[in-house]
Amino acid sequence: MDSAVHKMIIVSAPSGAGKTTIVRHLLQKFPQLSFSVSATSRKIREGEKDGREYYFVSSDEFRLLISNEKLLEWQEVYSGSYYGTMISEVKRINDAGQFPVFDVDVVGGLNIKKMYGSDSLALFIKPPSFEILEARLRARATDSEESLQNRLSKAKWELTFEQGFDKVIVNNTLETAFEQAEKLVSDFLGIRT
Repeated sequence: MDSAVHKMIIVSAPSGAGKTTIVRHLLQKFPQLSFSVSATSRKIREGEKDGREYYFVSSDEFRLLISNEKLLEWQEVYSGSYYGTMISEVKRINDAGQFPVFDVDVVGGLNIKKMYGSDSLALFIKPPSFEILEARLRARATDSEESLQNRLSKAKWELTFEQGFDKVIVNNTLETAFEQAEKLVSDFLGIRT
């Protein structure tokens, strides 16, 4: 297998900054990329499918993955709510000759970057302002006010980590953010669309 296959793309951002939308766009644009499905203990949301957006497991099952060292990185993002990347996902994607794309929280993204160094491109998606981020999260209408306040507090903290990433994309207009992400990925992997 070509060693270039081991390159990977990490996309991180505070909740509501647009990372998942950008990841979906990159997956459509580059057939060489494959989405790394994370595991989570959070409840499945309407429209989600186990094994597509996430592998949904119980908190006990997640703790078992941790103790059996089956995770590349993991974090208890909110109390009792775990997220992580299974080692088997990276192997599955590499074995298929593709490049993994991680849609992960900020700490998870930095942990993967630390492990893979120059074999990874870590992109930080940033909202134009904290107020716009709050408006986006409120527009989703998926959280209670308490949950929303937790997300906002965490987002404020996560915004302080942008300097740990290779590149920062300010998601002001989606089209521009798409173009910037495409160019960065294309240059890093040495592929053209």
